[in-house]
Amino acid sequence: MANRELQLNSGMKCAKYMLVIVSFMFALTAILLIMVGTTIQTVFGDFSLFIDGHFSSPPALLIAIGFILIAVATLGAYGAVKESVMVINLYGVCLFLVFILEVSAAIAAFVMQSQVRGMLIRTMNQALVEYEPDPNVRAGVDFMQSMLECCGVYEPEDWRDHYSPNKNSTLGADDVEVPNSCCGILPQSVNGATEMTCLQTFDYGCLRKMNFIVSQSAMLIATGATTVAFVQLLGVLCAFMLAKTLRRNKSIREARRWQLQQSLGVLISGGKMGPPQNSAVTGYQQLGNGEQGPHEPHEPYTYTPQSPSVN
Repeated sequence: MANRELQLNSGMKCAKYMLVIVSFMFALTAILLIMVGTTIQTVFGDFSLFIDGHFSSPPALLIAIGFILIAVATLGAYGAVKESVMVINLYGVCLFLVFILEVSAAIAAFVMQSQVRGMLIRTMNQALVEYEPDPNVRAGVDFMQSMLECCGVYEPEDWRDHYSPNKNSTLGADDVEVPNSCCGILPQSVNGATEMTCLQTFDYGCLRKMNFIVSQSAMLIATGATTVAFVQLLGVLCAFMLAKTLRRNKSIREARRWQLQQSLGVLISGGKMGPPQNSAVTGYQQLGNGEQGPHEPHEPYTYTPQSPSVN
């Protein structure tokens, strides 16, 4: 009996520690999701002039999933410490809901990836048209060209029709004036001149680099969310299995406790001195026999065990 009780206690402790470790791993995963989502959100914010607003939804959803997963992991650890089957089942249900959110984020990121190139061609060409009239557009384009070391959409020639200095009739047929943000090497300003001719411009357009950045960000969201989602699916199965194990071990432990009480009650009732009727020690209840005279024979007592619930 002692060995079996020790095995049950060991099984309960193993299940508890396993769930605590799984919850801790999910908390670390949640922190990683928040970091990835925040980084991608920052990148999209820097180039918001060229990225449509709905492209920021997947990284924002990834950040929200991270915070929700931290709360769910805390719930799982609490349920394991308290050995609460109900809390652990709730933990499994919440993990499944987070799994659905992650699959949604992955699908949105995969769809977004297929739209990146067309969106960038449209927004970048529009930015070239509005470069001089709108100072906000000018700042955004200059930031992109200087940070990515690129010029124009496909090539520096894209500025020929969208930059006013190119309308100067003195320029040669192959000469193209570009903004200073396109210049790899700038000459020294002479007499405070504001317009300077580039000694060397960046050779490649910005479309290729922008497409790489946005596409890889979308791919990172999709693959990260998909990987974590399937790992969490295993976590859901593990949570329900652990809840089942805890329920079974607790039921077996309660059943053996009741058997011990029953055996103790039988031993006490078989001795010369019995416990009082309806005693909590024996776990038996005496049934009434009605009124009998002092000289009438007593009928044997009938005992019914008061079994504790094992559910």
